[in-house]
Amino acid sequence: MTLKPFKWLVLSSLLATAGGQAQEQAPAPPTVVALPAMEWTPPPLEPFVATYQAFYKGKEAGDATMRVVRGEGTQWRVDMGVHGKRGFASVLGLNLEQSTVFNNEGNVYTPLSQSTVKKALFLGKKVTGTYNWQTGTAQWQGDLKKERQQPIPLQRGDQSALLLNLSLMRDAMPGKTLQYRFVDVGRVRQHEYRAADATENVQVGELSYDALRVYRTNGGNDEMIMWIANGVPTPVRILQRKDGQDEIDLRLIEYTGA
Repeated sequence: MTLKPFKWLVLSSLLATAGGQAQEQAPAPPTVVALPAMEWTPPPLEPFVATYQAFYKGKEAGDATMRVVRGEGTQWRVDMGVHGKRGFASVLGLNLEQSTVFNNEGNVYTPLSQSTVKKALFLGKKVTGTYNWQTGTAQWQGDLKKERQQPIPLQRGDQSALLLNLSLMRDAMPGKTLQYRFVDVGRVRQHEYRAADATENVQVGELSYDALRVYRTNGGNDEMIMWIANGVPTPVRILQRKDGQDEIDLRLIEYTGA
């Protein structure tokens, strides 16, 4: 976001019961063992609608919806909507809508257009961008500084913020290192990620997933972590940490085929 991409988490729940007589020794806590890595199959690109519970600095802030829709031919669209309903986000009336239209070219998702709309109390921003592969440039217009409205030379494999999530899900394999060129809202950045060597048990609400953790390695004090699970077309959790503290967290509540 300066229009930074919004980031997300999953709600964990803990149920404890107490009982027995005072003189009885309390049972030892169960040993938690990470699940071994199973044969990994990247989730296919398919239409879906996913609902997330959104947290900001550990407090519930609202909800988010991620949607993937099939278009004509090889064209697809991915949307993300974030709605602040509680706490500081509620006071600001924060709403963020992002969308990317892209082509599915098999081993690469190619962005065609991108839009970001941010609405809040006393604040509103709208930015649209076009990835023109015929001229080999991308350019944004709207509520941006002039230097970020200049054309950016494109390279094959360039990703928007939303498209990067889908590409990570397609490309991640246990122990694999991934590199992408991030081109979005008038900026260019190199993003490097690594997938964990093994899957781990991730609790999301009442559900438990055997999920692969994928994390950015060159973000400095800004950490980006996501967990993906076999058979689930959307990340089960997306977490951003800043200066070692959880900041924005999305936790999957439910998903359905679109």
